[in-house]
Amino acid sequence: MFESRIIRLSKEISDIVDPMQPTGSPSPDADVAAFAPTRPATVLLREFIELSEQFERSIGEELEVNPTDLQAMEHLLMGGPLAPGELARRVGISAGATTTAIDRLVALGHVTREPHPTDRRGILVVPQESSRDRAMGRLMPMIMGIDAELDAFTPSEQETITRYLAQVVERLRGHAERRAPEE
Repeated sequence: MFESRIIRLSKEISDIVDPMQPTGSPSPDADVAAFAPTRPATVLLREFIELSEQFERSIGEELEVNPTDLQAMEHLLMGGPLAPGELARRVGISAGATTTAIDRLVALGHVTREPHPTDRRGILVVPQESSRDRAMGRLMPMIMGIDAELDAFTPSEQETITRYLAQVVERLRGHAERRAPEE
């Protein structure tokens, strides 16, 4: 089934682009087809990214939060309690937008504001266990299922897959870097 899907995707790609022909240099007026990926792995990565975004939207809908609030929740669930300023920095939003997001998350019962244990003027935004359990209840089966797919490959093949994905992550990281918000 997997191989037939790759073959189908490869044929769809070759209908768009002849991999043996140069695509020319990128320009704003360029034909999108000239930049279509020509390898099945690249097509599958694009589909993986799209499905990941769809999955994330689904979790956001289930938790009744918008994308910014979901991103804040992800940082809190993975990193534990955070000061509002640190949360703002990690999400990449202003202090005012962070306050609004925290207010919404508090109103929904996803987080609480608690006194900072060492800074009597500060507060921490603390994720609630019930929200963590709901989110992880959706995430963990997906994560474990993806991880189990590696069992079909030899250790050597797994190393190759890992090396390729590490390079893809670094490439994406380089393109995703953004300037820090101006104060």
